[in-house]
Order: sequence, then structure tokens, then C-alpha cells
Amino acid sequence: MSKLKELPFSTLQFYATAPYPCSYLPGREARSQVAAPGHLIHADTYSHLVDEGFRRSGLFTYRPHCDGCQACIPVRVAAEHFSPNRTQLRSVKRHQNLRPLVAELAWSEEHFSLYARYQTMRHPGGGMDEDSRAQYSQFLLASRVNTRLVEFREEDGTLRMVSIIDVLEQGLSSVYTFYDPDIKGSLGTYGIMWQINQCRQLKLPWLYLGYWIADSQKMAYKAGFTPSQYRWDGQWRDTPPDAPVSI
Repeated sequence: MSKLKELPFSTLQFYATAPYPCSYLPGREARSQVAAPGHLIHADTYSHLVDEGFRRSGLFTYRPHCDGCQACIPVRVAAEHFSPNRTQLRSVKRHQNLRPLVAELAWSEEHFSLYARYQTMRHPGGGMDEDSRAQYSQFLLASRVNTRLVEFREEDGTLRMVSIIDVLEQGLSSVYTFYDPDIKGSLGTYGIMWQINQCRQLKLPWLYLGYWIADSQKMAYKAGFTPSQYRWDGQWRDTPPDAPVSI
């Protein structure tokens, strides 16, 4: 584990959560290491934390801290040197008519409706209940860092996709993307391609994609964006580990 006391945010404290069911590997329990207090984590501090393998969920900044499992490997794409494959190029061509627009990071009934449809179709079993609106707001709309909400619309104004992106000192961090589940042609891939291009335009070297998990179908796709670096054994490396190791 990294020596956090050597980092410029040594005033932060780090604690481990109680175990909870893992969302990606069935039958396993997960724990997270959370950085606190949250009000001290602003854009510059958060940039350093992301470089140490942390992520953000609303106002909570965390990284995996599981007992006996280190399957979650932080991954980042080298934007300038990224080389798309044929499938990725096809997704860009298919959705090239979409128009991106940076919108306010605020509640939108239109956004939430799309989010609810996406969750129901792509992540069945979780359900949407009365608490979902509050969870949506806490998860995606609460931020103390430099966060952008980007809409992607057809020429007639139809909303197809929303991406939440954090702007870091050294890159962009892809927080979450949800899209119209009825549209074919891998909107998710198109969204990552768009973010890589944004990194290039902003002259930022990295797009952080969160955690790659080799044994999780939900996360395995991240290895398809190359060249990438993977953080394990306390360093960013050009290849993933041969077997799960400490991050």
C-alpha cells in the first residue's frame, strides 16, 4: 500500500468500512478505504488521490480495501497514444451525429428518467424505488471537485447519453455514464472514445476509467482501450498483474 503520509494531503485520515456484498464478484465481500474529512478533498487533493488509486462516489472518496482480495486494479488510458480498434472506430462513426453539451451539475427529470431506464435494462435486479432519486443525487450530483455533466443529444434534441466527468490536474476521470439502452452500437464505447478525445484537446495525458477486474464481465471491457497503465504493487505499470496483487 502507498505511504500516504508522504503525500501533500497528510492531514487526511483514512478508515476502512465494514464488509458489504461485492457488486462484481458473486459470493465475495468487499471493503473500502475512505479518505476523510471530505471537506478537505478539493480538486488538487483529489487529483493526487486518484493517482493513488482512489475513486469518488458523490462526496465519498474511496479505494478497494478488501480482506484477502485485490482483484480491483485501477486503470488509465494514455490518451495521446491511444490506438482505437475497428469496433471502437465503428462506434464513433455510428454515433457521430450526437451533439455534446456541458450542462449544469443539477437535478433534471429528463436525466433521471434516462438513468432509471438504463439501470432497469442494464443492471436488472437492483430495482428503482422511492429512494432512487435521492441516491441518484447523492451518487452523481454531489461533488466538491471540478466536475462536468455532459449531455449527448440527437440533432432533434433527443437525449441519448449523459456522462459525469471529473477534471484532474493530470487527466480526466470517468465517474459514470448512462445512456439509452434501446440504442444499438455501443454508446458506452463511444462515450469513452469521446472522453479520450477530450483529454487530447485539453492536453491532458490520462483518462482514468476506474477499476479493471479481470474476472468481471462488467469491468473486463476496460482492457480494450490501449495503451493503458494499471496500478498494482504501489505503482502504475504498462501491463496488468498476472494474478491479483495488492494495489
